[in-house]
Amino acid sequence: MVQIPKTPASSAPRSVPTSADVARLAGVSRATVSYVLNNSSAVRISEPTRRRVHEAARELGYVPHAAARSLRAGHSRTVLMPAPGFPVGPLYSRFIGELQWALGRLDYTVVQYGTAGPQGDDAARAWAELRPVAVLVPGSGLGPQGVEILKRSGARAVVTLGPEPVDGAHALLMDHEAVGHRAGRHLYDRGRRRIGVVLPAEPGLEVFSAPRLEGVRRAVRGTDATVTELHLAYEEHSAARLAARWRSLGLDAVFAYNDEYAMLLMRALQDEGVAVPAETAVIGADDLMLGRLLRPRLSTVHLELPSGRELAALVDRAVHDPGARPERHEVLGATVVHRESS
Repeated sequence: MVQIPKTPASSAPRSVPTSADVARLAGVSRATVSYVLNNSSAVRISEPTRRRVHEAARELGYVPHAAARSLRAGHSRTVLMPAPGFPVGPLYSRFIGELQWALGRLDYTVVQYGTAGPQGDDAARAWAELRPVAVLVPGSGLGPQGVEILKRSGARAVVTLGPEPVDGAHALLMDHEAVGHRAGRHLYDRGRRRIGVVLPAEPGLEVFSAPRLEGVRRAVRGTDATVTELHLAYEEHSAARLAARWRSLGLDAVFAYNDEYAMLLMRALQDEGVAVPAETAVIGADDLMLGRLLRPRLSTVHLELPSGRELAALVDRAVHDPGARPERHEVLGATVVHRESS
């Protein structure tokens, strides 16, 4: 075990710099320091003065006190984003990164909250203790009572990202059934009639995989096609076991939930000698770059998520008008990209 060496005791701690120290060094009033460092437009301040204040703050290591600023404004500038309770892929991570950047441009501080601990409305109580001005909740774990708890604690905006709206919250509705429908219809139109649908074994993903399965079933309802559920964990051994019994399943196509599961399964099928697409057509979803580098190139369902700037603007509108009627937007576009694997 690596030992972390103890550092010798330091001398008395340095005093924390204050706005008065910044004002003295910059040769301005404390009010001017506050206006400059809080980006206030209430008073016109010359650019040279702004530079002097910022330089003095950097030299002293002064950082404005968020709690004091919240007290003056009557609310915080903290946007809380509970981490999703399900595995996230590159597409979602890119969307969250853009959202954080856009909120930062609007002078909000984004805080991510871990998944360990209470769930549902109990989680809302834990979030409320931090007094965020807005909460963005992925998935479907929050109910109307949780929304009310957050609003009573001072949250001006509660936004959910999931398949169903929640009373009292703004909603970005993601229609995952449409994703499955596009994939199922594509396979049927390509002449495939015995279609497998991958259901990930990882917990938390059923909120997405179940509607995608239903979308495939809806796409071929009333036809001669059949749909078979395929449970698959995201690991090589699980894919190899499924591929080993593939021919006994009699399937000629598979919608593999997303590109990552599709690449995992396609590699296992090829190792087992199953020709793609001659024996089995494969399609994923998300349109990841890696899918274009495979041979054969992976067919996919391209997903169109809202821009981070659009969601940040929704949060900002709700913060400035907390009594407005909750907005609901359908935000998940789905388009098939046909490549060699199907």
